[in-house]
Amino acid sequence: MSRPELFRRYEANPIVAAADLPHTVNAVFNPGAIEFDGRTLLLLRVEHRTGISSLVVATSENGFTGWDIDAARGLEPDTDSLEERWGIEDPRITLIGDEYHIVYTAFSAFGPMVCLAKTRDFVTFERLGVLQPPEDKDAALFPTTFGGRWALLHRPAPAMAGLGRHVWLSFSPDLHHWGDAQVLIAARKGGAWDANHIGLGPPPMLTEDGWLLCYHGVRQTASGSLYRLGLVLLDRDDPTKILARGSEWILGPHYPYEQFGDVPGAIFPCGWILREDGDTIHLYYGAADSVVCVAEASLAELLSHLEGHQGSSELS
Repeated sequence: MSRPELFRRYEANPIVAAADLPHTVNAVFNPGAIEFDGRTLLLLRVEHRTGISSLVVATSENGFTGWDIDAARGLEPDTDSLEERWGIEDPRITLIGDEYHIVYTAFSAFGPMVCLAKTRDFVTFERLGVLQPPEDKDAALFPTTFGGRWALLHRPAPAMAGLGRHVWLSFSPDLHHWGDAQVLIAARKGGAWDANHIGLGPPPMLTEDGWLLCYHGVRQTASGSLYRLGLVLLDRDDPTKILARGSEWILGPHYPYEQFGDVPGAIFPCGWILREDGDTIHLYYGAADSVVCVAEASLAELLSHLEGHQGSSELS
């Protein structure tokens, strides 16, 4: 008998598609997710037929159906600027105090880079500028400080081929000046599912055991890239310390909506929500860079999985 999957897909996936938008677009995917005013709020990446992406708000009572998509509510790229000339994408939302901080990738004239905006109502947004220069992406903030400093997870890309892409951790006293950068989660080598190329998924989630991270690993195959997900647990008080890293991937492309689209074989989450029962997690992800999907898991089961599947965080 096969082992039950840790993440169980919603049977009516996908939950949002391009046809659900009030105007014609190419695709909708990779949403940030948060609970806001008693509803599930997704900040959708909407790729228009121009090729430029913007961020659009969608809300639902139950987090699965009845999505109210407000195309006039969200964050539009400043295409007159060098920083956002080719669009904005892949938001991760972190609540700090009473403000929602959105770390997103700005596709600048010089490559992708990490930027920050904040909002209280997801109607008006204040841009706080560039956090990491090109080429960098897949970034999210912790909701608290460590020793008086904010912490940012991000994924720079080295200029030299063959060095791999890894998840880094940087610190800041003010959310503007960043330093003390270090590799936190190194991509494995060889035949591992997460060899050579990894990146952060949703923002870190605080649990009784520490900070739970979900990350993606990209495996190159003869037919293209496979994006699959794994788990890491960090120390609650010291995010530079890895307590556990799963040796197995826990969610990968399987269904047609994940296998066929603009980027076949891609599962890419930017948001997850821990529900009121303290155990149910809803993971919101883009499938094949074309549609939005959701999967459900038990927090207790994820932590138990990490206890039984600890793996090395080293490069080899």
